[in-house]
Amino acid sequence: MSPPDAHPSRTEAALRMVRLRRAQRALDTLFRSLPLGRKVRTGVFMAFKTVLSALVAYAIGNALHTEQAFWAAISAVAVTQPHFGDTRGAGRDRCLGTVFGGIAGLLGLAVGGSGDMLSFGLALGLVTLACWTANAGPAARIGGITTAIVLLVPSQGPRWEVPLYRLGEVVLGTLCALVIGWLVSRLEERAERKQETEAT
Repeated sequence: MSPPDAHPSRTEAALRMVRLRRAQRALDTLFRSLPLGRKVRTGVFMAFKTVLSALVAYAIGNALHTEQAFWAAISAVAVTQPHFGDTRGAGRDRCLGTVFGGIAGLLGLAVGGSGDMLSFGLALGLVTLACWTANAGPAARIGGITTAIVLLVPSQGPRWEVPLYRLGEVVLGTLCALVIGWLVSRLEERAERKQETEAT
């Protein structure tokens, strides 16, 4: 019989997930109850962050001649959230998932090769297990997508290049979303303070 504290990390992770879901529901309810003007303001800032992050990431990716610069833009869009702390968390999950998915994809290539359904299934299971074991459950979806890209999408050249390019593009998009998200959040805070000052 194991002592009571044998698996505190599993218990803590489960509690964190429950708290996170409750907080997300509370924020969703709070946002829906905001006045229309505030919703529009938040939407404008969100649109500005998303568009600017995606455009900058895509432009840099094209300038660096990455294989598929659109993945940098996709990553920037996927990572950008209304609040900077959420953007930071989403960026961490996206980078971790891409790393785990790339590794699982490479292992799948070594076992069965490109397009082999058995190696894809094994790699997908492995990346999901690895993410959840590392307390990065939300990264498992991104890891699975990266695994699918490495193993199922036809590509030219050495297969090991696919996960490396993808990781570079994801990191580029994430960095653009983080930097632009941080800068725009400062502008958003100033606009909110100005609005509150004018209202009083």
